[in-house]
Amino acid sequence: MGDQGVTPENSTMLQGFEWNCPTDQKHYKRLVHELPALKNIGVGAIWLPPGCKASGPEGNGYDIYDVYDLGEFDQKGSIGTKWGSKDDLLTLSQKAKEQGVKLYWDAVLNHKAAADRKEKVKVVEVDQNDRNKVISDPYEIVAWLGFDFPGRNEKYSKLKYHWYHFSGTDYDAGNDRNAIFKIQGEDKGWSESVDDEQGNADFLMFADLDYSHPEVIDDVKNWGKWIVKEVGLSGFRLDAVQHFSQRFTRELVDEINEECGEQFYVGEFWTGDAGALCDWLDEMDNKFSLYDSPLLNNFSSMSKQESADLRKVFDGTLVKAKPVNAVTVVQNHDTQKGQTVETPVEGFFKPLAYSIILLRSQGYPCIFYGDLYGTQGEHAEPPSCGDKLADITLARTLYAYGDQDDYFDNPNCIGWVRRGTHDRADGLACIMSNTSPGEIQMHVGPEHKGEVWTDVLNWQQEEVEIDGEGNGLFRCPGMSVSIWVKKDAQGRDRFPVQFDSDIYK
Repeated sequence: MGDQGVTPENSTMLQGFEWNCPTDQKHYKRLVHELPALKNIGVGAIWLPPGCKASGPEGNGYDIYDVYDLGEFDQKGSIGTKWGSKDDLLTLSQKAKEQGVKLYWDAVLNHKAAADRKEKVKVVEVDQNDRNKVISDPYEIVAWLGFDFPGRNEKYSKLKYHWYHFSGTDYDAGNDRNAIFKIQGEDKGWSESVDDEQGNADFLMFADLDYSHPEVIDDVKNWGKWIVKEVGLSGFRLDAVQHFSQRFTRELVDEINEECGEQFYVGEFWTGDAGALCDWLDEMDNKFSLYDSPLLNNFSSMSKQESADLRKVFDGTLVKAKPVNAVTVVQNHDTQKGQTVETPVEGFFKPLAYSIILLRSQGYPCIFYGDLYGTQGEHAEPPSCGDKLADITLARTLYAYGDQDDYFDNPNCIGWVRRGTHDRADGLACIMSNTSPGEIQMHVGPEHKGEVWTDVLNWQQEEVEIDGEGNGLFRCPGMSVSIWVKKDAQGRDRFPVQFDSDIYK
């Protein structure tokens, strides 16, 4: 049954927002209210929204203006951010600490938006599809590149940003014209330690920060150490990591860790190519994690195919190639309906997908706020998984331990057993089908002989008695999943989970 030390509790990350959360500055307060219920099902970390001051009060924070304004200063139309005030954020931090829930900050370090004033700057235009291809002679434009942060009045950082702190921009205010402008000057150019998407992936949007400039390097490194201490963070989600200097990212990670202790880092690098993700992680010496976008793509495509081969769900995925570095997701704020990289997973398939990321031994699963609480806006959707995502998450917390035995013989009905450990001995058996009702005989171990097992989701309403050899014949409904555990397993009385998903009431 494995090592006789104490088996640590499985942790689950929650992405603590979706794109269309209300712009009422009450989000942090809602998360404070939800903390006990989240901790109860096993959420051990919350990925917070990008809570630095945005270009306006309704900005989600990816349109970032001032990294040092966490909802403290009257800038860009309000004191608070869309998510709340700095005081609300610090209350959330304190309450999360009391509950033993870690907080990860969504750090947007690629660019700045909503400058305070225009500056003249010499540029060349580059091709939209090949950023290494210059398509004009050098000429002068007027661009929004002057950042004074007047409301903050040099608190926390005295640096004001000018044209020479940036490598590119996308708007000529003098001629009201959009293009990709590469800024000219001594030692100016695109970063070489970025992805080669569109020739060079350095420029993404807005005013693109130049991480070869020593003042930018120092200011952002100081910010990273400052915010960990100021907010009590345990890690970061780094936005668009393939678009800014990987050399700088390595330095930033090392400096924060040295001063603040080891933090958790997960990067957003959205590609279907697991090889590119692995190469990036190798360059980072594997001190990092990345979201498994190829796995999400597999979930999406399989959910739309009739009789897709479930045995291939891990083909070409990061969790298969580097399970320790993979953060596994089913949906996020970018892939939800109406978003830039919309990657819908059909409703029937979401319980299967969540069972795959939550109940198996590989990867660090991240459940999505919009699947737990529903999404708002034009494409609003109710909570997914028939409101059973909390139950699947709790099943992970209580039972998904020990060795894993796979039953991947049938293309449309797969299963696996978790054998438990010496101090978390109950284990589980999971079976799912994407066609008709399914059944698999699975071996849970002779130590379970004579036990009666039931489905914690109660979607398969029967009992399975484990025979003398430790086998059981487990079933699931059609296009569904069942999670079987001993009828009187520790914590079994906590199902069904009475999770209130109406967070806006």
